[in-house]
Amino acid sequence: MTGPLITPSALAALGDVTLLDVRWRLGGPSGMDLYREGHLPGAVFCDLDRALAGPPGEGGRHPLPAVDAFERAMRRLGVSGARPVVVYDDTASTAAARAWWTLRYFGHQDVRVLDGGLPAWEAAGLPVVKEEPVPAPGDFTARPGGMPVLDADRAAALASSGVLLDARAAERYRGEVEPIDPVAGHIPGAVSAPTTENVTPGGTFLAPGELRERFAALGAREGVDAGAYCGSGVTAAHQVLAMEVAGLPAALYVGSWSHWVTDPSRPVATG
Repeated sequence: MTGPLITPSALAALGDVTLLDVRWRLGGPSGMDLYREGHLPGAVFCDLDRALAGPPGEGGRHPLPAVDAFERAMRRLGVSGARPVVVYDDTASTAAARAWWTLRYFGHQDVRVLDGGLPAWEAAGLPVVKEEPVPAPGDFTARPGGMPVLDADRAAALASSGVLLDARAAERYRGEVEPIDPVAGHIPGAVSAPTTENVTPGGTFLAPGELRERFAALGAREGVDAGAYCGSGVTAAHQVLAMEVAGLPAALYVGSWSHWVTDPSRPVATG
């Protein structure tokens, strides 16, 4: 497979593929409950909090999982290095992007996101089932370093030397509200770039050319070093995915704002 996205019709025509349901809500119904209500045939549920992140703490709310823990989790889900993986959710690929990015970071070369997720699948008239498959154990070997990452110091430097995109809602960027983390505001020099503007009203990604125009207007164009952060490294992965669709590389600050504010000496901007 080529490119980071796949359409429902192209997925339906695929043969041997590992399909991961990555539905997730921050403070909402559990993804597993949603999965059990109905999912794509052959899909297994991937828990974002347990499989795609380490325990919350000083590293932020969704730090990178340990290498061995991620490898075990992916093998339990049937992931193998030689078999394509397709990931999806029902929230415009917000959570699925974290699965895409984490698998790519740990070395899987063939991962795609179902563009539009479950709603697009259903809109195409394709089946949804409740049967829960038991996957055969996979043989995926996790090798970190497949995608560029930022720590706090590099994120701060990039905000001055390149472009650092803040993927959260604009009111959180401005510091007007902060429903989750203990401090409101943004990293000085970062540019507000809500991920909701990466997709159409139907939840599919904008065309590559449209995304290139969007990011160019934000200062992220070819030849400019770019990175992204959000609250805890989930929606920022969506930003990195959108930039990949646009043909633009970007690094992810995995700890994001939830890590930045653990050190009171780090500066905070508002407005």
